[in-house]
Amino acid sequence: MNLVIGLTGGIGSGKSTVAGLFADLGAAIVDTDAIAHELTAAQGAAMPKIATAFGQSVLLADGALDRAAMRQLVFSDASAKIRLEAILHPLIRRESELRCRAATGVPYVLLVVPLLVESGEYRQRIDRILVVDCAEDVQIARVMARSGLSTQEVLAIMATQASRAERLALADDVVTNTGGREKLGTQIVLLHQRYLELAHNAQLADKPNANS
Repeated sequence: MNLVIGLTGGIGSGKSTVAGLFADLGAAIVDTDAIAHELTAAQGAAMPKIATAFGQSVLLADGALDRAAMRQLVFSDASAKIRLEAILHPLIRRESELRCRAATGVPYVLLVVPLLVESGEYRQRIDRILVVDCAEDVQIARVMARSGLSTQEVLAIMATQASRAERLALADDVVTNTGGREKLGTQIVLLHQRYLELAHNAQLADKPNANS
C-alpha cells in the first residue's frame, strides 16, 4: 500500500492549487470532491438514489444533480444534509480507497478530503494530515471571486466546516497559502522531499528480512 497523505483545508484555502503542484512533482492525486462530481453527474452512480430521496426538484434537465438547488435544500433542512451524506459518503469512501490502492508507479498518494477533520472516517486510511491554511478573510474573497456567492453564503458554508484552529490542531504538516505561488511552491517542494523519504522508509519496513 502506498504512503497516503490526507490533504484538507477550508473552502477557498487553495487545496486544488496545492494538489496540482504535488501532481507536477509526481504524486498521485485522489480527490474526493472530483469523485463526488462524477457520482452526481448525469448517469452518475449516486443519482438514482438521490432522485428517489429528493425528487426531480434537485435534478438538472440532463439528470445530473442541481448543486445550487441541493445546496439551498441542505442549508434549510438539516435532515436533507444527513440523507444526502448517507447516500454519497459510502460511495465516495469506497471509490477513493480503490483509487488509492490502484495507484502504481508513484512515490505516494495525496488523498484530497475537504471534510477530513469533520468526518473522521478517513483518518485510519492516511499516514499524515496536510492542512492548507490561510486567513478566513482570504478564504471568503477567493470563494466570492470564483463562485459568485455572497459573503453570507460563503460564511454559511464555512459554518458547516471545522474551524481553522481545529484543522491546525490535527495537522502533521501545514502549507500556508497567502504569499503567492512561488512561496507556495517552495513549501511544497520541501514537503515532497519529506514524503519521498517517508515513502522510502515505509517500503523498506515492508520488505521481508533477507536473512530470515
